[in-house]
Amino acid sequence: MKIFSSAIKVLGGGIVGREGPTIQIGSSIFLEIKRALPKWWINISEKNMLIAGAASGLASAFNTPLGGVIFAIEELSKFHIRYYKTPLFITVITAGLTAQGLGGSYLYLGTPKTGFDGLTVIVGIIAVGIVAGYLGSKMCVLLLKFMQFFGRISSIPKKVFAIVLCGLWVATTIYFLGFEAMGSGKEIMERVLFTNYKSVEWYLPLVRIVGLMTSFGFGGAGGVFAPSLSAGATVGAYVSQLLHLTGGNANLLILIGMTAFLTGVTRAPFTSAIIIFEMTDRHSIIFFLLIGGFIANVIANFVSSHSFYDQLKDLYLKDVEEKIEVEKT
Repeated sequence: MKIFSSAIKVLGGGIVGREGPTIQIGSSIFLEIKRALPKWWINISEKNMLIAGAASGLASAFNTPLGGVIFAIEELSKFHIRYYKTPLFITVITAGLTAQGLGGSYLYLGTPKTGFDGLTVIVGIIAVGIVAGYLGSKMCVLLLKFMQFFGRISSIPKKVFAIVLCGLWVATTIYFLGFEAMGSGKEIMERVLFTNYKSVEWYLPLVRIVGLMTSFGFGGAGGVFAPSLSAGATVGAYVSQLLHLTGGNANLLILIGMTAFLTGVTRAPFTSAIIIFEMTDRHSIIFFLLIGGFIANVIANFVSSHSFYDQLKDLYLKDVEEKIEVEKT
């Protein structure tokens, strides 16, 4: 059902990514395997299986094995890696090899040219880190409020009406703004990184943000990683446009925008930077990506002290507790 519902959203042009369902499906598969193991098998904790499954799901979604490992360490787990490093590494390697065996050795985005030339680029890095970090964290605050509002709607007809309105909003933006207002945003990232046409309208980041909220907020399957990356890319492209940067200098700001926006969502700057450099094979800019991520993380903490996933987890647990209380009464 998770695969089917997320596929429907993607085919319909929803502003969602595939990595969220991939992570969840990976964890589910690993948990079912754990439950199916015979009693004489070596005991493995369910938590370790869930973490390993999620990491392998992310690694296979973007072909970023290091990103999967760092994601597990920085975001999913709050205890020392020595407790689960062996199953984590084995599963990520296996998932990565399987993905490459089926899809070939590939980079999710390719290898853009990057450069660092002049004081203007330094100003751009700081500006992109601040703006993208703020927008990423603010989007999560608004998205959570939207999800809470939708959750309070008890009537099925009203829920259907709200979902139809969300779909109409996405369809309207696609009709008037074209393909760049739909989907995960990979086409936008490829355009601004690999062509000379890097200009974006000022409202495109906002359109992508609102589109993600309306595509994801009512509870349908989908991920926020890829749409966050594309929104960050538009921020970097727009700032480079304001600073009259071109070529490799502009590409550097675009990649930093992707890192910073994703950091604003996840509060995981290492994970964000590693994922971007693995997607693009740009090892030489890892320090710039980390700088952008750390700036974004500082700014995001002023907006909200917790990551999107932590707040989503708290909302889910609260909902579960309320349902248990209702059942008891």
